[in-house]
Amino acid sequence: MWEALQYDFMQHALLAIVLGSIACGLLGSIVVVNRMTFLAGGISHFAYGGVGLGVFLGWPLLPTTLAFTVGGALILAKWTQQNRENSDRIVSLLWAAGMAFGVLMMDLTPGYQVDLGSYLFGSILAIPTSDLFWMAGIDCFILLLVLGGYKPLLAVSYDHEYAELTKVPVKWFYPLVLVLLACGVVILIRLVGIILVLALLTIPPSMLEKNASSLQQLMMGSTLLCFAMCLIGLIISYYGDTNTSAAIVGVAIAAYLTKTLLEFATNRFSPKC
Repeated sequence: MWEALQYDFMQHALLAIVLGSIACGLLGSIVVVNRMTFLAGGISHFAYGGVGLGVFLGWPLLPTTLAFTVGGALILAKWTQQNRENSDRIVSLLWAAGMAFGVLMMDLTPGYQVDLGSYLFGSILAIPTSDLFWMAGIDCFILLLVLGGYKPLLAVSYDHEYAELTKVPVKWFYPLVLVLLACGVVILIRLVGIILVLALLTIPPSMLEKNASSLQQLMMGSTLLCFAMCLIGLIISYYGDTNTSAAIVGVAIAAYLTKTLLEFATNRFSPKC
């Protein structure tokens, strides 16, 4: 493995893992604590429309996808806030609309040459330097907003009524989180693709949620756990000559199942007082 680090694509992959883990740890924790997994799935699949639009117009794919996804997140926030009873249907509609629009744009693109699988299932070993700069900039934006608004985020996440009584701007929380999610999704797409991004976003914080004493601890632990999962997946794919994205998510799922089985065995067979 060490000899592989002399190659630029492996160095880029490691940097992408670090940047992706930061986004995953911060945003995944917020998603899990606030039970927003379905919303995250809708936003991640809507992002494919941005990929298709970028291909069709010949624009840089990552910034185009970012702008498209953030726009969709703002629309989703406004629409679901006004129709809370139908929010699941709205998310499903946005989910399907983004995917369909992306496919349509691909079909209409003359001389279409883009590798579809790299965006659906990730292509961590083919991340160019320009995308790493974009990913670093997005991470800085996420860190700035999460750290700057940590107390309001904490209040709304754990006690919505208390947050309203203490005059926390609750109405801004929901759109802000969806915009942050859109930014994080764009980063994670480069790691594991649109299809697998939801697993990487939610598994690390889900494993640590019960044992974390604070949201800050959950974020830090999820970041480190996501990094470990991605690194192990990268090593497995290198030696096993397999798809890196699938290996990463496979490691995450295996870790989650192992933890679940150990907890079940402990509760089932531990002596009762």
